Amino acid sequence: MRRPRSLILRSVLLASVMGLAACAPSSLSEVASRAAQSPDLPPMKSFSAREAAPSARSNAELVEDFLELSFQMESGRALPFMTRFSGPVRVGVIGRAPASLEFDLSQLIIRLRREAGIDIARAKPGEDAEIIIDPVPRKALQRAVPQAACFVVPNVSGWKEFRKNRNRGSTDWSKLAQRKRATIIIPSDVSPQEVRDCLHEEVAQALGPLNDLYRLPNSIFNDDNFHTVLTGFDMLILRAYYAPELRNGMSRAEARAALPALFARINPAGQKGAQGVVSATPQAWNQTITQALGPRVPPAKRAELAAEAVRIAQVEGWTDNRLAFSLFVQGRVTLGQKPQLAISSFVESGRLYRELYGSSVQAAHVATQMAAFALSSGQYETAVKMTDEAIPAARNGENAALLATLLMIKAQALDAMGRGDEARAVRLDALGWGRYGFGSDANVRARLSEISALTPRQG
Repeated sequence: MRRPRSLILRSVLLASVMGLAACAPSSLSEVASRAAQSPDLPPMKSFSAREAAPSARSNAELVEDFLELSFQMESGRALPFMTRFSGPVRVGVIGRAPASLEFDLSQLIIRLRREAGIDIARAKPGEDAEIIIDPVPRKALQRAVPQAACFVVPNVSGWKEFRKNRNRGSTDWSKLAQRKRATIIIPSDVSPQEVRDCLHEEVAQALGPLNDLYRLPNSIFNDDNFHTVLTGFDMLILRAYYAPELRNGMSRAEARAALPALFARINPAGQKGAQGVVSATPQAWNQTITQALGPRVPPAKRAELAAEAVRIAQVEGWTDNRLAFSLFVQGRVTLGQKPQLAISSFVESGRLYRELYGSSVQAAHVATQMAAFALSSGQYETAVKMTDEAIPAARNGENAALLATLLMIKAQALDAMGRGDEARAVRLDALGWGRYGFGSDANVRARLSEISALTPRQG
């Protein structure tokens, strides 16, 4: 299940950027006039299917990752045995699908066949589908499941059947003996990127693991939602899930016995890696970070919760992405109230992410916040430098919303430096990606105005 807070992250955390905008000395009339001068929007850009970089984790780590992902629900409830589809998997789409869905679904299926080795394809007309995708309006979706941005449910054939049977045991993943059919409910009226992100996460969970782990560094099976498309790690986990060494109904102990040889076969490079220490994540930290990002939480309470998440991470002695993410969240939620604490949190979070993963998509998210701050304080060269360093990671991570925002910040800084021709070219690129990342033309123009409002007024 993809949580609503992912919509915030996929929108490049503009709550923080808007907090910076509030600090910038710009008037409302000035913002309005700048927005009116924005160029006509170019055609929408999108990403083509390409194979992800291979996972860098050792096979010993992958065994533990697989077991925790596959034998536990997000709620923490244990699953007695693994379930999977027993034969070919066909995917059908019903209802009114967004225009972008067909292309992104076909690209996803290509990747799943090639990288995970799964026999998956679109259902032909009249052919039964094991996985059904049913788009519904977002308001209807969230009235039914308020904590979800999109989700997958077993043993139903669409939205209507889900609503009819949602409180029955047949829709309980923990009671399945095998997977025969699953329906993915996605919002029909959101940006193309949000539709694609839901497709990647929910198709992956319909096929395989049902859990998400904050400790995973490079995976869509992570509620930090920095990764928006399936990674090399994810494809390797799915390849293992459908390997002949495993079977439907296998217990955790049986899977543990089979996994070392399985990963040695499908991932020989992982045999050379060292065993990392896999520390458990306390439920208290999970709950605190979830509440800090949850809807309808007052700003002061968010700050309190984020501080507690940082405290727990430090007490646990973590130096991994859980501490980095705690600091990132603290930066986000305190920017409007305690800007100095927010900036120091972003600085430390960015340092950790760079040490852990180099020029990663996580570091790019932090750089977006820091570049916005540099722009709002008139440090234009710094803003350009930060965006230049982060743009490749956003592009490689196929995050159009993040990429568009970075490009908008860069264009605004170039304009302020008097480099108008360069700024226009960069802004045009940003608008093309913005149409994919933010959806409607109004949303794209609104984002452009928000970035424009960060620039200090001259004179």
